[in-house]
Amino acid sequence: MNPDDPRARRSRARLRTAILELAADKDPAAITMSEVARHAGVNRATVYQHFPDIDALVTDAMDDAVAHVARAAALCPLDAPRDEAPPPLAELFQHVADHASLYRRMLGAHGSALFSARLRERLTAELGASFRQGRRPPGYDDVPVDTHAAYLAGALTGVIATWITDTTPAPPPETALAFWRLFRPQPPGE
Repeated sequence: MNPDDPRARRSRARLRTAILELAADKDPAAITMSEVARHAGVNRATVYQHFPDIDALVTDAMDDAVAHVARAAALCPLDAPRDEAPPPLAELFQHVADHASLYRRMLGAHGSALFSARLRERLTAELGASFRQGRRPPGYDDVPVDTHAAYLAGALTGVIATWITDTTPAPPPETALAFWRLFRPQPPGE
């Protein structure tokens, strides 16, 4: 199968749409490949030609969301005031809130470990690249760039997962500001 073939691209797009629609209403662990095939209007063999299992399909379908979160995190200006969340961070939390049911299913207690790992890896890569381009907060020169990026990626993934699964989550702007304050701690003596 040639992944650049227009038919293959259309099939993959239909499968991505189908899994996202199904996952918005149902735990991905309970979704079968047959169900995805029916929802996408394709043969079950077609699903297996493109994806080995549901986790791989969900992760692939969520790649745009992962990229969005990673880009927003890497774009935060380092000189933003501590008491004002930078717009990219506020937009990131609003994006998650706008797609809450899907993120809740993917990052909740019974969510996809593959998705969580993918999100963390992508965040680490984006933040690491941003840090290497000189966009690293001051005061961390004694910490390797990749360790710093992984630390922040894990923290952000954890905050999003906890926030989105909370029964009464704080509004997105409040959560973005709280995370920003953790990211930009108040210097001693202020």
